[in-house]
Amino acid sequence: MGQQDSGYGAGAVLLSFFIGGIIGASVALLTAPKTGQETRKMIRNFAEDTRDRAGDYVGQIKDTTADYVDKGKEFLDNQKNIISKAVEAGKEAYDRERHG
Repeated sequence: MGQQDSGYGAGAVLLSFFIGGIIGASVALLTAPKTGQETRKMIRNFAEDTRDRAGDYVGQIKDTTADYVDKGKEFLDNQKNIISKAVEAGKEAYDRERHG
């Protein structure tokens, strides 16, 4: 039997891990014994790092989506070509039977 589809794409799984990491790191930052200034600095650095990672992740999703769209267009073009050839062959066979 083939693989079963779990219903979750790779992007959803990666996003879940990413969000889990953010939550875990946030809890660790807020529960660590630091001064207020140190904690604010850590949170600011963490927020900047998270923003950068999120930007990278969005870029990767855009690239992957563009690849899938291109592959889908190519597939549709191939199928359209096959169908057009089949229709044309059917018309030619019909004309041969009708006139032949």
